[in-house]
Amino acid sequence: MSRLLGSVRARAALGATSVVAVALVATGLAVLLVLRSNLTGQTDLRAQVAAQDVASQVALDVPYGKLDLPDSDENPVQVVTEHGGLRAAGDDLEAVTGTATTAVRPERSTPEGDHGDDGHGDDDHGDADDPSRGKVSHDDARFSSGTATVDGDTADYRFAAVEVTNGSDDTLIVYAGAPLTTEQSAVSTVRGAMLVVLPALLMVVAGVTWLVTRRALRPVEGIRREMAAITASEDLARRVPEPGSHDEVARLARTTNETLTALEKSVDRQRRFVADASHELRSPIASLRTQLEVGAAHPELLDVDGAVADTVRLQQLAADLLLLARLDAGERPAAARIDLGELVREEVSRLHAGRVPVTVHAAGGLEVAGSRGQLARVIGNLLDNAQRHARAGIEVSAHERAGRLVVEVANDGPAVPPAQRERIFERFVRLDDARTRDEGGAGLGLAIARDVALRHGGTLTVRGGAVFALDLPAARAHGDRPDPV
Repeated sequence: MSRLLGSVRARAALGATSVVAVALVATGLAVLLVLRSNLTGQTDLRAQVAAQDVASQVALDVPYGKLDLPDSDENPVQVVTEHGGLRAAGDDLEAVTGTATTAVRPERSTPEGDHGDDGHGDDDHGDADDPSRGKVSHDDARFSSGTATVDGDTADYRFAAVEVTNGSDDTLIVYAGAPLTTEQSAVSTVRGAMLVVLPALLMVVAGVTWLVTRRALRPVEGIRREMAAITASEDLARRVPEPGSHDEVARLARTTNETLTALEKSVDRQRRFVADASHELRSPIASLRTQLEVGAAHPELLDVDGAVADTVRLQQLAADLLLLARLDAGERPAAARIDLGELVREEVSRLHAGRVPVTVHAAGGLEVAGSRGQLARVIGNLLDNAQRHARAGIEVSAHERAGRLVVEVANDGPAVPPAQRERIFERFVRLDDARTRDEGGAGLGLAIARDVALRHGGTLTVRGGAVFALDLPAARAHGDRPDPV
């Protein structure tokens, strides 16, 4: 059960059913209230009409005993004084509640209130212009709920109270009731129908939501199965199915495939890196081992200088691989403030006596924020690359351009073909055809230089054949760390 309720389909069906249930219950209650209010209003109107009819007779001084009262089972009537004395009531009325008095038998008339045969004949209400005629209040009817027992049957009624003044200026109140049987029956019928229809409708909503959600999530299940298969097979060349729709599931599938593509490229890059690193490490290790084995057997034949050179080469390669690993791990550069012009002059001065001269044009006050060691490594790698390929000279400049700090290292050697200007920044890449192959290089210098430049928020490009340009952001006012890439 917990697993079932944990599914998206179950939660969607439960949520939709709950929302519909709340809406239906609220709507049903509103319908019942409106229906009851309308039917009660109609009942009040019938009771008011009956009360006003009797009040009109009282206003015309019709004797209480001769009042034309309606049937008590339809409209139970009481004529009551303002002090609660009963003057007239329906013949079959046995008990009543909800009016001014529960009495159902008229009290004995007093001389002041007697509307018997003395003093008022049948002609007393026949003249509409009789000045002694009373007055009926048509606008101030009051309503109440109660019960009435007629011929032994008790039912609920709505009573209308109409005030009337007779010809003797006596104030009386006429209560007339109307049964609530129709209202109660209608409300009960509607309520019963709702109790039957509501559960069935909720079941339909739950079933439809379940089916629609299952259909909508079918592509997601396909994506999940394919991802599980990719995980089990470790085949990153596979892709999840993309539905033909243009909804969120389709976008999820496309994003998943894009992620798989990026992951595949990253894994391939790592595999090539490991393979290339193994190949590059194999040569100096094998050479060093051979020299040491020869030296162990024939000490006089040991090439100490060659062994030292192989050891240095191996050490440099290990340092390069370690730096690349740190960069791939997302190591952020330090936030030191560095004078870029001074750093360029220092790196040029550390060069061994090269076969070509180096000309430096480095302005002062060019401050950049970052790692001094890593930036020195970039400039050193660019200088080493220029030394290997220059014919007659190298020119190095450091200046500011449009708020950015630019270091350019140019040599007059063979130009880099335009089609290869991005490839030379890949790891372990050396252009044998366009440039003289350097036996001591592993093809990591330019790759490291570009990665460091990117980590410092800059770029490293080659243009004009053999001009390498390092573009870095100037240090902020407070020496803030450059934005990582």
